[in-house]
Amino acid sequence: MKIAIVTDRSRVDSIPLEERLKEDEQKRKTVEEIKKILSQKYNCISLVADDNIINQLKEENVDLVFNLCNGIQGDSKLAQLPALLEFAGIPYTGSSILGHTLAINKIYSSAIFQASNIPTPKFASIYDVDQLKDLDIDFPILIKPSDEGSSRGIHQDSLVFDMDSLVEKVSEELQVYNPPIMLNEYIEGREFSVCVMGNGEDVTVLPIQEIDLTNLPSNLKKFYSFEVKTYYKDKTVYHIPPRLSDEEIELMEDTVKQAYRVLGLRDYARVDIILKDGIPYVLEINSLPGLMKKKSALYRIAEVTDLGYDGLVLKIVDTAIKRYNLIDEAFDGPKIISI
Repeated sequence: MKIAIVTDRSRVDSIPLEERLKEDEQKRKTVEEIKKILSQKYNCISLVADDNIINQLKEENVDLVFNLCNGIQGDSKLAQLPALLEFAGIPYTGSSILGHTLAINKIYSSAIFQASNIPTPKFASIYDVDQLKDLDIDFPILIKPSDEGSSRGIHQDSLVFDMDSLVEKVSEELQVYNPPIMLNEYIEGREFSVCVMGNGEDVTVLPIQEIDLTNLPSNLKKFYSFEVKTYYKDKTVYHIPPRLSDEEIELMEDTVKQAYRVLGLRDYARVDIILKDGIPYVLEINSLPGLMKKKSALYRIAEVTDLGYDGLVLKIVDTAIKRYNLIDEAFDGPKIISI
């Protein structure tokens, strides 16, 4: 079986430089590590998606795409490569066009969670600062892009406590990210990351990760902002397994599975949760979560299981192979082809 790891070109001029540099580093290192793992079992190549990606995949006789594309621009950019692959009839790992489209748009996914009685913070979508006059959310309010991941666009000054700060920050965000900008009721509680794998009724929740920010410097607000993720990993404590009762774990797992299924996600995803007063609030679902070795939540979670990081990557491929009913044909030995 031949697998192509496909990722994006750099998002030059699309996001702030600091965020782009971190994103580019994550892409490069993730592709390197996944290629090392898959090349032990499969004929593995890596490609950067462009206008000719389908022709390249066909010329290479690729059987399966390991999708790492977040997309470059547009309202549903996470779904762009899956759409091309489905049109061309090329199997790929991860969620479908619909699943990615719903998950990447935090406003749509939050509305679906509400309609499905899945706890989620109160929210609003803002296209223009004039809409803030009729806002029905109490301060503090968390401001974030409606279609980004990895805390891009969620900075320390994104948590605001008064209307003047809200207007200033929303105005700034509307100049940088796709409208609408999302406003969230800020729920102060304990934060968790949960990895889900599988399809249909065969869905598994891996050990839950609790994110402990109590060791952050006193000048930082205690939420998982871009700055905290990027520069304060050494001050962040990850508890795996989490400090939860069996009943709390069961409730969180049930909530996560429900959220995963209601968006129609496939193969794997990461669900971010805030627990307050015994209620697990779903903040968002990342349908294409980071897989960077030694950095990502999925890496940390996999490493405490029998899977390990290598097993997690192979499990993602195996899950997709089973979903497509493909024949899993390994080849004679390691072979890496760089394109």
